[in-house]
Amino acid sequence: MLVLEREPQVGGAAISADAFAGTGARLSRYSYLVSLLPTRIIRELGLGLEIEIELARRRYSSYTPVPGVGAAGVGAARAGALDGIASAASAAGLLVDNGDAEATRASFARIGAAADFDAWNVFYEDTARLARAVLPTVCEPLLTRSEARLLVDDDILWTSLIERPLGAVITDRFKNDLVRGVVATDGLIGTFTSPGDRSLDTNRCFLYHVIGNETGDWDVPIGGMGAVTGALEQAARAAGARLELRSEVTSVTPDGAVDYRREGRVERTRGAVVLANVAPWVLRELLGAGGTASAVIEKPEGAQVKVNLLLTRLPRLKDASVSSEAAFGGTFHVNESYEQLQAAYEQALAGEIPSVLPCEIYCHSLTDPSILAPELAQAGAHTPHRALTEGNNDEMRAQLQAAVLLSLNSALAERIEPLLMTDAAGRPCIETKTTLDLEHALNLPGGNIFHGELSWPFLEDDEPRGTPAERWGVATSHPRILICGAGARRGGGVSGLGGHNAAMAVLEGA
Repeated sequence: MLVLEREPQVGGAAISADAFAGTGARLSRYSYLVSLLPTRIIRELGLGLEIEIELARRRYSSYTPVPGVGAAGVGAARAGALDGIASAASAAGLLVDNGDAEATRASFARIGAAADFDAWNVFYEDTARLARAVLPTVCEPLLTRSEARLLVDDDILWTSLIERPLGAVITDRFKNDLVRGVVATDGLIGTFTSPGDRSLDTNRCFLYHVIGNETGDWDVPIGGMGAVTGALEQAARAAGARLELRSEVTSVTPDGAVDYRREGRVERTRGAVVLANVAPWVLRELLGAGGTASAVIEKPEGAQVKVNLLLTRLPRLKDASVSSEAAFGGTFHVNESYEQLQAAYEQALAGEIPSVLPCEIYCHSLTDPSILAPELAQAGAHTPHRALTEGNNDEMRAQLQAAVLLSLNSALAERIEPLLMTDAAGRPCIETKTTLDLEHALNLPGGNIFHGELSWPFLEDDEPRGTPAERWGVATSHPRILICGAGARRGGGVSGLGGHNAAMAVLEGA
């Protein structure tokens, strides 16, 4: 088996990198948490046994300050009144502590959402029941919608999370706007949509975010994301695969011929089956006049900006009831109330940077100190890919970085900029990646981290499943070419599902 990788290392977005020279920090640069990688795949590949891999559970699920910044305040901050914005930030927040249910109950009460605590527990008991039914099926041939519904065995639960817009379910079950926003974020990450989306894109995104580990927990890979893909590389080599790095595929034909450029030469290989770990849109481009890869017509569009920061210490919070270690120990939501998420989407839809940018912060060194000595913070925010062009990317990157820092500062008792470390050249340790940067660096069309629109992990009752590739959700328009990445029927990121299911289809005789 020959694996062609255009970069000098395997892993795509799931790598560790020395982003800041001379600091000794190995950052999970693009992708940073693991949830959907099934224990079945880990076991079958011998990961954690013959090959070392370790995933650590975070005690704290999330911390979300009550927003204290409005659009007018952001405008003032952009004019330079940052101290005024920081002082306006709220001194209360919602801490979800997986290790202390009573502390979580008290936190709900502190933000005026005491009535939502029981609703929260019931809701996530429901998602856990859904996860226990659905997750075991993702490494098996696809069920039909009717079969999946029978397996869930709860028509109310099925209708609520699979057939009704997620936003309607959230607003029915929760009263507090901040609590609603925390729930909604799992349906929006990486997907350019709104909580009330009637196409159910939000529901599909939400489903993949809550079924992992049959609990919805997201784990930190010890040693960074590079440790995960390094283990996969080791397993592939041990199984006899030949990996060719710095080998960029330039074309694919329906009969299995693959041209690639390596060391300045164009070479050709041919396979009985070609497994494509690229977005369906990219595969269509590689096929050229040879035909389409799938029904994909429109180029995907991402909706996020990624900011990596290396800090000398954790920032202080306005909320004295919560330690910085607890707040940054899980997902730190900033300006992500339900109304703020909707307002940000509407502004992004118009091609604007939202006046109040919703952000999420992750500090993995609190769970995995091995990646660096000082603390690491990573921030992601919802932003419009459609506003970016080759000509304005540098300018937009600077504007987006400023907007992210402004949003973060609104939740802190001090500005984050003075806490930035400096690299070997004396430059602040901060880097910002737009969706256009992701397109260039990772060949993600539109910067879409899922390689395109997510699909349900089941087939519609009338969809074809006559071939192994169709049954395993990896089919293209060409029998000898299968999708084996995030663009597969059950794809998403850092899951291994596309590769596993493509391999199963090959073994079954695709």
